[in-house]
Amino acid sequence: MIEDFNLLATTARGNERAMCNELYFLLKDNLQDAEAKTSKTKVRGLIVAKTALEPVGVMEKLRCILTEQPYAFRYALRIVPIERVVPTELEAIKMAAAELAAEKIFEGQSFRVTVEKRFTEIHSKDIIEAAVGDITAKVDLHNPDWIIQIEVLGSLTGVSVIKPSDVLAVVKEKML
Repeated sequence: MIEDFNLLATTARGNERAMCNELYFLLKDNLQDAEAKTSKTKVRGLIVAKTALEPVGVMEKLRCILTEQPYAFRYALRIVPIERVVPTELEAIKMAAAELAAEKIFEGQSFRVTVEKRFTEIHSKDIIEAAVGDITAKVDLHNPDWIIQIEVLGSLTGVSVIKPSDVLAVVKEKML
């Protein structure tokens, strides 16, 4: 598995290899990323990718491709940008979330924490408390300005502070 991944994608179980190829060609051919890499994980239905491009910016470019060529997305269900990969330790998650939040979440803005965890015994509540840390912004669970996205994959955790629109929900957006 790629350990310094900056994209995480979901697919139906059993389609991991096809999803790796799909995302690889989207990055390499459509977005001209010669350094693109994809890899299966231990989790069925989940792959990771590494792009030389800025991961949040990739979401908008993939959204444009989805609009113009919906058939290019046959296996992807959801694609999430990852800004930092840290060890799955509460202190590391807290530091990464605090640094990213300080850069993006300003006074008067709201946020929520979304946790997706796989292969860990750490409770979601503990991860959320660590991610929130000393962030003083307002919490809004239904319509936040920002999402602190925590993706736990066993010993590694991806952390991002992203806009709700930065997650590409392929099936939902194909229907629009």
